[in-house]
Amino acid sequence: MMKIRIEITLCLLLFLVLAPFCICSGERLPVGMTLVRKATAHGAVCLDGSLPAYHLHRGFGAGSNNWILQFEGGGWCNDISSCLERAKTRRGSTRYMSKLEVFSGILSNNASLNPDFYNWNRVKLRYCDGASFSGDSKFDNGTSLLYFRGQRIWEAIIHDLLPKGLSRARKALLSGCSAGGLATFLHSHNFTKMLPSNASVKCLSDAGFFLDERDISLNYSMRSFYHDLVALQGIEQNLNPNCTRSTSNPKLCFFPQYALNYISTPYFILNSAYDVFQFHHSLVPPSPDLHGHWNRCKLDPAACSATRSVYCKDTWFAVDSPRIHNKTIAEAVGDWYFGRKITKEIDCPYPCDKTCHNLIPSPQVSLR
Repeated sequence: MMKIRIEITLCLLLFLVLAPFCICSGERLPVGMTLVRKATAHGAVCLDGSLPAYHLHRGFGAGSNNWILQFEGGGWCNDISSCLERAKTRRGSTRYMSKLEVFSGILSNNASLNPDFYNWNRVKLRYCDGASFSGDSKFDNGTSLLYFRGQRIWEAIIHDLLPKGLSRARKALLSGCSAGGLATFLHSHNFTKMLPSNASVKCLSDAGFFLDERDISLNYSMRSFYHDLVALQGIEQNLNPNCTRSTSNPKLCFFPQYALNYISTPYFILNSAYDVFQFHHSLVPPSPDLHGHWNRCKLDPAACSATRSVYCKDTWFAVDSPRIHNKTIAEAVGDWYFGRKITKEIDCPYPCDKTCHNLIPSPQVSLR
């Protein structure tokens, strides 16, 4: 078994009432879309058959041979009906996507907001397959047609970027948010193999460490969801082979907690203890709480009698960025990537950290 190399973990206890966003800041840089024209020849298409796409903003100066690739997030579809609906949206088709994507946070070109990576080549991979860039199958019943080609999309985008300078990368960071953060675990190994052998390659998963845990009814809701997803989209063949050979249930290797045992690429795992998606879908999914006994706890984690692991969101290097021990996320990631400092940052229990955004306000005390 390969030794896990997790060089730093930053845990921020933030609670949001909505699904998470990627790490970001106030500075905005619109970047045009690039369609991968040669992808069709390799069957690398979105759910609806449209071309895959990415957004590239060129690096310069000392960063001209360094690359950040960021997987876009956006959930999954694990059955035909949900995938058919998804194919009619920007989550399943580039036809419905905005042709300009705002780059901010770790993708910003502003040195004051992104001091360590501002001059790197920065790429955002658009998400249109519904399976964290990992499927390889097709559904065709004569009436409806769906392409589950996430693995091919990933490969097509990489092959499009290699002649644009990725093949000469000296440093590279594979990152992603939410479902895109999970994609980093699925592709860290083959990404490393595609780059020069002397390149420094590391990974950053932002809010992508989804857990295989029992829910309040003692069922494995997320395991069931992911099993259906893996089966539908033909993902098992693309999972880490060292992981799948080690278990009687290979589909479990879609979960980062199992795949990580077989990943040697250095990892920065950014996750909150109060992850809204996991709280609402893994720990307390709607089906076992039909009477809403957990509603108050879902709305305010401080009201929970016991809270298990769930997740986070934040800003990057802005003035109002969340801090742990007076360190921003950007500073922690930079220290880790460049080896300036080995750090493990764990926040205090919710809601003690006042730098967190979207904290549930304390009840007002009325004086009479």
